[in-house]
Amino acid sequence: MSPIAAAVFAASATAPDIHSFGNAGVVRPTHLALDLTLDFEQKVLRGTCELTLAYAGDPAATDVLDLDSRGLKVENVTADGKALAFELGAQDAILGERLRIRLPQPRPASVQVTYTTSPGATALQWLEPRQTTSGKLPFLFTQSQALHARSWIPTMDSPGVRQTFEAIVRVPAGRGFTVVMGAENGAHDVDKGVFRFRMPQAVPPYLIALAAGEIAFQPLGPRTGVYAEPAVLPRAAKEFEDVEKMVVATEAIYGAYDWGRWDTIVLPPSFPFGGMENPRLTFATPTILAGDKSLVSLLAHELAHSWSGNLVTNATWSDFWLNEGFTSYIEGRIVEAVYGVDFADMELVLTQRELGTTIEEMLKEAPDGTILFANLEGKDPDDLVGPIAYDKGASFLRVLEARFGRPRFDAFLKAYFQAHRFGNMTTARFLEILKRDLFVGDEAAWADAKVMEWVYQPGLPSNYVVARTARFERTRAAVDAFAKSGDLGLVKKDWSSAEWQDFVESLPRPMTPAQMEALDAAFGFSTAGNNEIRFDFLMHVARNAWAPAFESLEQFLCSLGRRKFLTPLYAALMESDATRDLAKRIYTKARPSYHPIAVATLDAVVK
Repeated sequence: MSPIAAAVFAASATAPDIHSFGNAGVVRPTHLALDLTLDFEQKVLRGTCELTLAYAGDPAATDVLDLDSRGLKVENVTADGKALAFELGAQDAILGERLRIRLPQPRPASVQVTYTTSPGATALQWLEPRQTTSGKLPFLFTQSQALHARSWIPTMDSPGVRQTFEAIVRVPAGRGFTVVMGAENGAHDVDKGVFRFRMPQAVPPYLIALAAGEIAFQPLGPRTGVYAEPAVLPRAAKEFEDVEKMVVATEAIYGAYDWGRWDTIVLPPSFPFGGMENPRLTFATPTILAGDKSLVSLLAHELAHSWSGNLVTNATWSDFWLNEGFTSYIEGRIVEAVYGVDFADMELVLTQRELGTTIEEMLKEAPDGTILFANLEGKDPDDLVGPIAYDKGASFLRVLEARFGRPRFDAFLKAYFQAHRFGNMTTARFLEILKRDLFVGDEAAWADAKVMEWVYQPGLPSNYVVARTARFERTRAAVDAFAKSGDLGLVKKDWSSAEWQDFVESLPRPMTPAQMEALDAAFGFSTAGNNEIRFDFLMHVARNAWAPAFESLEQFLCSLGRRKFLTPLYAALMESDATRDLAKRIYTKARPSYHPIAVATLDAVVK
């Protein structure tokens, strides 16, 4: 094995990935060179992907290269200018199709695939001009996590196979398109519609991201800025003005930010997630633009991924908690450093409440779904239940922090990120490191901390550290007063966003029409500018079939595509005969505007 190949294979975990067709144990891509043309009329990408290869041993022993694809139309495969034989395997509902390339002798250093994506590519959402803010240009954005990169890039689509990349992206010239990627900008030729990018750090394919449309930029700090549609940009820039402080605060705890710049793009409302941690360029939903910075903890979460997830990445999707649990823990630390302990504690109580509810419900029907190390055999990673990997994982880390103290635990995490930077991690390997470096081999302490129970057993162990905040005492008192007599006198207009969320979430599940009317008349919850508060109230609207707010509910469901909001709202509507037809009517209307990832989830809910 060459020194380069040895380094490549050593940097990635050896755990087999059940969600990839790739034969990464013997040969793998180390660099991608993309040359893509965006066809907004046909809603496809056309072009080439050249893959630089590394071989694990004697190249002569490897006669095929197996890649992941989904719906790709492969026109030809070449190496050194000569055509190679290839075949696409049968379609798998979760994995897509295997692209098998026959390798000639001598084994090539690279292969080039010429291909076209499908109009239904699951990573791509093509928006018509009418679906954008200005209505001038169409818009395209990608969402590659978890298994969707294979629908627009033929490569080994596994978190354990890291690849550097470069890209030339071509758009219609002279129409005002801007293209951005999670990568360094190269020598763009804007007049000709040609944009160039380079990512020198190796990343897994799920972190390769692209957006194109009418996009403007505003710097926020020496290494931070925000992209958005021009009409959205001023509001986004004001909301995100603390991002440079976030980077400084995180570096103070966990070491240097290794990605150069940290910019954010606010995407159109159909983006199916809150945020996506694409290196150098976080993709974010506009639903966090509340006007008071009350929802910017989402940005803290995406920034935290620059250490946990992007720098040290889960080797397989079963190890997903190593990304999201760590990131959720670090998010809390960033929020505390920038906005204070009270803010962080209130947000933590809210997330722990959701975790507790999720685990309580899942223990009745699917207890194994509450295990951190997920058994995903035959399952789509997109179906992982968020609060488990995110909040149970973070809760485990808080147990370790409480046991060893912050200084020692911070030093452990900082050293862990540095030692394994730009590499992959399995759960088993992390536990070995944890026992060796933090517990220092103390078996009694290991057992007492219930480490294996946290990672491999369902539910929440008894040493769970419960978050508390005195700030919610007055919101709960206000809820009790309202539930008993309809009295709203204890509600204070100067409450923080988190206190309003606690109040609305804690309201009685069954409420009378008079109670719903009193709340909405007093506070305008059904049309609130804070989408988290509005969502919480609309859940009460759905559960109580409160018709006066159905118009607002429909507008909400038709104006955004974030799965966090859509899935529970549609599920609540589908539970009752009184609202089931409403759910189906709204979904029929809204479905064409949703991202394919959201549609895949919601089709199973609204049926």
